[in-house]
Amino acid sequence: MRRWNGWGDETTEVELPAHGEAFLAELVGSGQRLADASLQDVLARVPASRLAPHPLICQDAEVRVRHARGQSLPDWLAMRSGEFGLFPDGVACPESAEQIRELLAWAQQHDVTLIPYGGGTSVAGHINPQAGQRPVLTLSLERMTRLLEIDEDSLIATFGPGANGPQVESQLRARGYTLGHFPQSWELSTLGGWVASRSSGQQSLRYGRIEQLFAGGKLETFAGTLEIPTFPASAAGPDLRELVMGSEGRFGVISEVRVRISRLAEQERFYAVFLPNWQQALSAIRSLAQARVPLSMLRLSNAIETRTQLALAGHPQQIALLEKYLALRGARDGKCMLTFGVTGSRVQNAASLKQARRLLKGFGGVFTGTLLGKKWEQNRFRFPYLRHGLWERGYLVDTLETATDWSNVDNLLNKVEASLRDELTGEGERVHVFTHLSHVYGEGSSIYTTYVFRPGSDYAEAMARWQRLKAAASRTIAENRGTISHQHGVGRDHAPYLAAEKGELGMATLRSLATHFDPDQRLAPGVLLQD
Repeated sequence: MRRWNGWGDETTEVELPAHGEAFLAELVGSGQRLADASLQDVLARVPASRLAPHPLICQDAEVRVRHARGQSLPDWLAMRSGEFGLFPDGVACPESAEQIRELLAWAQQHDVTLIPYGGGTSVAGHINPQAGQRPVLTLSLERMTRLLEIDEDSLIATFGPGANGPQVESQLRARGYTLGHFPQSWELSTLGGWVASRSSGQQSLRYGRIEQLFAGGKLETFAGTLEIPTFPASAAGPDLRELVMGSEGRFGVISEVRVRISRLAEQERFYAVFLPNWQQALSAIRSLAQARVPLSMLRLSNAIETRTQLALAGHPQQIALLEKYLALRGARDGKCMLTFGVTGSRVQNAASLKQARRLLKGFGGVFTGTLLGKKWEQNRFRFPYLRHGLWERGYLVDTLETATDWSNVDNLLNKVEASLRDELTGEGERVHVFTHLSHVYGEGSSIYTTYVFRPGSDYAEAMARWQRLKAAASRTIAENRGTISHQHGVGRDHAPYLAAEKGELGMATLRSLATHFDPDQRLAPGVLLQD
């Protein structure tokens, strides 16, 4: 059963080890556990629906609660405190494009706001109802999950937009294929959501971001159905796929997704290497990317993240032996862990591994084989559950991400970390901040930063601290040549900073598109564009 007030399946727990709690207490202070509201408390606050009856719409209070929030830290605080604010007036679960069009027409007729809903994993405020005179209908695509067709000659698969990561992969793997798109939210996030938010998977180095995987599909709008055919390439004007990718529900509802798939690889391995310091590690990962070594995944943790990962890993005796071995090989304090993957045929992987080892050796890399790589593979989708473990010990954790050119990576990373680390010092609070580079390109890299802090004495204080931290980091990104989002989309949380990236003319173009497809601003108002 999925949690109503947190991430994932309620039977899955990722607890903070005792030595991990001591590690955090030393860094930021003793935890401050806040009390949770019960589901019954929240259900009692759900008001009567303002929607007229419709056979596709459910007005049940618990269903509305479970579709009221995403997975951002403000959403977490709202769910845990019970102070949701607003709830959708109903939730519709269409099973076809025809039913989506029916609901769009009904929303126009009854003056209703629509919020497209995929897996509910947004960390940027995409799916939260906003105050207004119109009733709010959340349009969940959870029943549109089937693999509809595979063109095996062209390697193009057609899916319903509501298929989550496991549903996509299980249906493809049964036929010998994979999409290869594995964001950290893979367990719950959906194919339509990946397209709408321009998602990036952990193995984008091999398979590509969603931009490379999205071949075409259908978008249901108030102006009609926009159908995008599949071509391997086209010079016939601007690519209309770009109207759908990153549109975040503002232009329409995705009803069908066609994606480029791959045959299952013969072999896949993940390896861990330790570099002596950050500068050598940064040069190494940039060299790997620019040499186009055919790897499937690259992830570089800075020294603070490396130390944190080892401290929270459990098995302290084994970690102590690893630390001793690394020190003997020249990777001591300040060392950085690089994890990389090879995916393909055995012959291809052997060549890729040989090339990577040769290059990394030149930067002082210490190889530790596949053991830590296997651990990463086993736990790659479990990190979101750690928020529960930290919460139980009285800590809050959040993440933010950006991307920039290689010439600016070190500068931007340091400034973002400093903005978070220093923001709460005036009130005597410390923030533990660490970063990794998880998506690399020839010209630059993503920057993914995690920060841990104490919530304070109550929920209002916790929210105020998050708002200060988020604003400080977002300003730093916008002012220092970083994109406000590399993989999580814009939503409402990042919308105030979008103009710094797009410019006045770019923003006017986006508004014109929104007006064309949705002149009455019924679809996801406030998302992407500040209304």
